[in-house]
Amino acid sequence: MQAAEVTAAATMEVEEEACGPLMVGKLEGNGVSANDIKKLEEAGFHTVESVAYAPKKQLLAIKGISEAKADKVQGEAMKLVPMGFTTAADFHLRRAELIQIMTGSKELDKLLRGGIETGSITELFGEFRTGKTQLCHTLAVTCQLPVDRGGGEGKCLYIDTEGTFRPERLLAVADRYGLSGDDVLDNIAYAR
Repeated sequence: MQAAEVTAAATMEVEEEACGPLMVGKLEGNGVSANDIKKLEEAGFHTVESVAYAPKKQLLAIKGISEAKADKVQGEAMKLVPMGFTTAADFHLRRAELIQIMTGSKELDKLLRGGIETGSITELFGEFRTGKTQLCHTLAVTCQLPVDRGGGEGKCLYIDTEGTFRPERLLAVADRYGLSGDDVLDNIAYAR
């Protein structure tokens, strides 16, 4: 690997670590011993968030965790996990960072005030054969578009609960938007 590639790969790893749950091992650098982290993991606490949100009583039930230790561990976890209240100004700033992913339908995008909002869960429901699966296939592609084209410059996690996922439909949508079919498929993680 070239030096620039290594730097880019390291930057991507740091960015990926910033997203999603933090592994409980992160507490070790914050004054929690490796032995205590092992006890937490053996008790089923694998993320910092699970420790931060756990009732203190659950932590006290772990053999070798005293009340003082539970307070310390939970206090350190709460420093790493955003908890509690925030100001309306901070919330407004976070909302300003959200983007809308276009649905592929101008009329539906108008109804949704720009498309499907990132940073939230959107539930689709409706009668049989009303386009729910097609919309999901389209979003799996449009989320990869540049922001200035209505996308999110991201990747997709497609969880198929009904067995209706069809990669060939993704290829057709990718073609519609002028994207490489192979790249689009590589950017979609699929689970059934």
